[in-house]
Amino acid sequence: MNDGGVRAGERVLDLFAGARLTPTQRRIAHCLVEHATKVAYLSAAEVADLAGVSQPSVTRFAIALGYEGYPALRRVLRELTDGSDGDPGREHNAMQGAIAAEADHLAKLCQQLERLDDVRRGAELLVASRPLPVLGLRSAAPLVGYFGYFASKVHPDVRVLDSGGTSLLDRLDQARAAGAGAMLALVLPRYPRESLEAVREAKSMGYAVVAITDSAVSPVAEHADVVLPAAVGTRLVFDLHTGPMAMAMVVLQAMCDADPEPVQQRLEQFEATATRRQIFQA
Repeated sequence: MNDGGVRAGERVLDLFAGARLTPTQRRIAHCLVEHATKVAYLSAAEVADLAGVSQPSVTRFAIALGYEGYPALRRVLRELTDGSDGDPGREHNAMQGAIAAEADHLAKLCQQLERLDDVRRGAELLVASRPLPVLGLRSAAPLVGYFGYFASKVHPDVRVLDSGGTSLLDRLDQARAAGAGAMLALVLPRYPRESLEAVREAKSMGYAVVAITDSAVSPVAEHADVVLPAAVGTRLVFDLHTGPMAMAMVVLQAMCDADPEPVQQRLEQFEATATRRQIFQA
């Protein structure tokens, strides 16, 4: 997808923010994002063929988003994808444009967080899990390491799963046997197959899965109990993960809010230990 197509796809993706979609509807939404500059001029039957679903499914998808039918949704798609040069960062250089787009992502995340129902529900699941596995492979590995570093200050047993291989599922088995009931999974483009397999296996073991991912139509959304989308920046050679990092720390704050007294006790214990050991430079 070229840069204009990426920008068009980002605008189309906003249509699905906060929507609760079935697996079939997520497939349609993913198709609309991937082919943003093309689908606005296709019929419902042609979109159905492109997405590999039935034509009635496309109609039901449009209605689920609040439109009278696919023609009404298509009009909106045309408005979003026509004149894609109207991007706020078009007069910036490439680096400024990337950061401006990231600022826009954060502004949308801020608006999304006006409703905290899903964040709080996810936090309650995670804070109650003993131990708490935190999964993030490949590009998500640094993010789960950062989350795990701070989460371990307020949670008694955080287990960061940042490498794959044959032992990954063993570690999930061990955590489950030790009493884990929920798992946090950060799954980001290009969606490692091993991450998705681990999430599916975790569900089969009885885990509740809270997923931080780039969109509501991410492949992991189909298998998660709580989906917390945060857009990924795509303007540079490598993705910017500012949004998912911010969402991870929002979840950690919500975990602290869900169980404040033990959290405060653990923080005080950590500060006392850090002072005694002179861990930090005064």
